Amino acid sequence: MDFNKAIIVGRVTADPQLRTTPGGQSVVTIGVATNRTWTDKAGAKQEETEFHNVVIWGRQAEIAGQYLVKGATVLVEGRLQTRSWTDKQGQQRRTTEIMCERFQLGPRPAGGGGGQGGGFRAGAPSGAAASSGNDTSRGTDAPSLDDIPVINLEDEEIKPEDIPF
Repeated sequence: MDFNKAIIVGRVTADPQLRTTPGGQSVVTIGVATNRTWTDKAGAKQEETEFHNVVIWGRQAEIAGQYLVKGATVLVEGRLQTRSWTDKQGQQRRTTEIMCERFQLGPRPAGGGGGQGGGFRAGAPSGAAASSGNDTSRGTDAPSLDDIPVINLEDEEIKPEDIPF
């Protein structure tokens, strides 16, 4: 049995740019940075950052282009795919990307905008995909996992009335 699955949670490295293929298909390519920290043998704290290229297609690409900003937290689930091409200098190039199957937007920052701590574009409707993180009725600053909907376009067609924002 073969299995090709990647799941990452990290921060978007630049504002996504929505493009359309000649066939009319929407596509967004984003960079996502993930961090790893550990303590070495000498007791010093070490940190390493890994950068991932993520390709998002179709309706999910439109949602990503509308709501993701640089610094936003995002969970991406997909498969690894390697592409090869020849560059302008005739050199053979390869890159491995995560082909997004579904993603979840992270919690909104307390300030409501898109700055450090990232979340959504300032113009995003309230309740777009996660709570603000300042819901005092629950008595906690952390959003509940029930407040963050999953975007899954694999199983069925999405109707505008089904979208929660």
